[in-house]
Parts: sequence; C-alpha cells; structure tokens
Amino acid sequence: MATGKTKKPAPEEHDYFQRQDQEKLYKLAAKREDEKAVEEAEELKQAHWMRCAKCGNVMETMGFRGVEIERCPVCGGVYLDKGELTTLAGKDRSGFFGHLGELLGVKESEK
Repeated sequence: MATGKTKKPAPEEHDYFQRQDQEKLYKLAAKREDEKAVEEAEELKQAHWMRCAKCGNVMETMGFRGVEIERCPVCGGVYLDKGELTTLAGKDRSGFFGHLGELLGVKESEK
C-alpha cells in the first residue's frame, strides 16, 4: 500500500540527471550563440550590401567586357568579386590587368 512518501534518488542518480541537465543547457547556449552570430552577420551584410567601401554610397552594377562589376556613381570606385579580375585579365598577363593581378596578389593558379 502506498504511504504517500516518494523515494529519494540515489546520489549517483541525482548527479547523472544534473549532468544531463547541464549538458542540455550548454548545448542550448551554444545554439543561441550560433544563431546570434548568424543574425549579426546578416545584419552586417545588409548594412554594407552594395555600398561603396570608400564613400558608403549605393553601388550600381554594370557590364564591362562581359563581367558584371560594381561601380560607385559618386566617387567612381570600381569593385570586383572573386575571380572577376582573372576573367578580365584573360590569357594576356603582360597588360594592365596582369599587372593589377600581381599588385593585388592574384596567384598564378588563380589566373
């Protein structure tokens, strides 16, 4: 017959459940940190997306030699995405784009 008393857990059992709860809390905190980092990165991207690095104005996309480049209509800055300099330089390494690639550290394997 039940007396209404509950059995106390053994110390080992208590420690086990305490460790389980602590592990869940650590995982939840890590997940929240990851979500916060992703959210902050997205906010930063939105704040700077298609903005000129020099003057902060909105960039415009334009075609140049078959490559879409970004140009600032205010200060005239031109920005290239990864690989676009290599595309513009083509096979000719002796011209302007070849020298620009050297200046910017584009490796031979990237060319």
